[in-house]
Amino acid sequence: MRIVIWLVLLCVVAVVAATTLGSNDGVVTIYWRGWRTDLSLNLFVLIVVGGAFAITSAAQAVNALVTLPKRAGEWRALRRERLAQAALREALAEYFSARYSRAHKAASRAIAIQQDSPELRADAEFSVLAHLLAAGSLHRLQDRTRRDELLRQMPVAGRKGGVGAGRSVDDGARLLAAEWALDDRDAGRALELLAELPPGVARRTQALRLKLQACRLARRPLEALHTARLLAKHQGFSPVAALGLLRSLAFEALEGVHDTQQLRQLWDEFDAADRRDAIVVARAARRAAALGAVDTGRDWLRPFWERAGELARDEREEIALALIDCVAGVGSDWLPRLEQAAAAHAHEPAVVAAVGTVYAERQLWGKARRLLEQAAGSPALSSMARRRCWRLLARLAREESDEDRARDCENFAAGLD
Repeated sequence: MRIVIWLVLLCVVAVVAATTLGSNDGVVTIYWRGWRTDLSLNLFVLIVVGGAFAITSAAQAVNALVTLPKRAGEWRALRRERLAQAALREALAEYFSARYSRAHKAASRAIAIQQDSPELRADAEFSVLAHLLAAGSLHRLQDRTRRDELLRQMPVAGRKGGVGAGRSVDDGARLLAAEWALDDRDAGRALELLAELPPGVARRTQALRLKLQACRLARRPLEALHTARLLAKHQGFSPVAALGLLRSLAFEALEGVHDTQQLRQLWDEFDAADRRDAIVVARAARRAAALGAVDTGRDWLRPFWERAGELARDEREEIALALIDCVAGVGSDWLPRLEQAAAAHAHEPAVVAAVGTVYAERQLWGKARRLLEQAAGSPALSSMARRRCWRLLARLAREESDEDRARDCENFAAGLD
């Protein structure tokens, strides 16, 4: 097809030349001092075209000869760049193949080629990637000293506050360095690196995951709780896993307080969702009771007893057990809502035990006896709560001067595991 096109173009040129030059009778006369030269117009045109072609070719030949050293240098630079890129690709392939010694050698070769090439030294992104591959290989080989040395030598690919590939490479380097610090159990270093990230990068899922691990490793449960909640909003966990993790972190934060002032401060720092979680509130109330702030614990439990019917069974059980711990000094204003809860959930031992314990605290022994006996004989209730019910029944028996009954109740309490 190409030959046919060239033949057609040649025929077109021949036709045009024959049409324009075949009947051209013009004459070109050139005077030079005492000489006169007459040329046909066709010959003059051919000479001009040929001369122009000859001058252009000569200029190109001279330019090629003059720029030969420059083009040779560019060719050598291109060759070195290709060698460096090939070494970097080899390091990447070996790294993903778990051949970390080979990956480190290939990445080191890429770094050496770049440092020996003035044209490649300005490519900071290439240098950062090569250093990261070499450092990552050393991390896998547990050579932390050389890894840290490579990280210190690593240049900055993007300017501070910049955008683009260079900025992304620097952010990726910090995330990797933070991950390696966590592998070394160095939570302080990981948090320091994560704090250097721009706000947008720090809110990414991977950065939040690393921060969560670092906070848990550094025993900062409250900060870990806030981070985990951000991850849950970003759908970093399944709903069930997120709920379990948030509760466990809240429990850990509650166990870390040692006085009522710290407990109230922690409660104020909790997210509103944590203060609406019946399981978390129950644990907080029990911690308040352990620290002697039973009134505070009851205040936290009160809203949940007012809507006990809306809670799940496990949540009602937790707030009931928490109320048992916070029963000291309970007021008569609790009795109406507890009576309603006992009537609505008479089949739940924890609720029955809580109501019976409150009646006993208010010395309403007639109402308390039946409920405490029902709860004490229920195997579904925890041993601790059943033991408390038996001891309250023993107290009630002593109030009635029935020492044999009191002794039997104490024996039942002692026999529970």
